[in-house]
Amino acid sequence: MSHHPAYTLSALCAIGGTVGFLRQRSRASLVAGLAFGALYGASGYLLQTNANYGTELALATSLVLTAAMGPRALRGKKPHTIAIGLSGLAGSAYYGKKWYEWTYGV
Repeated sequence: MSHHPAYTLSALCAIGGTVGFLRQRSRASLVAGLAFGALYGASGYLLQTNANYGTELALATSLVLTAAMGPRALRGKKPHTIAIGLSGLAGSAYYGKKWYEWTYGV
């Protein structure tokens, strides 16, 4: 069941990047949104098929998203930037917990 958050984050990132492109004509938003969406989608697929490294990929993607958007959210105070930073933080917390449970058998 841990693949559902990955698919949700995938859709949110892809939609957010597309909306950022349509509103601001920001190609960086489009590329980043689709890239993060693809990474979350791949991790969701790996988790769904019980393949190796699904949790690690989701955790790494969440950490990179948080590291990229966290400082911008604190500086800019824009609602969409804060939402993206918080979704990355939530993904980091969830998949960090899942990784810890899997690694240490808790």
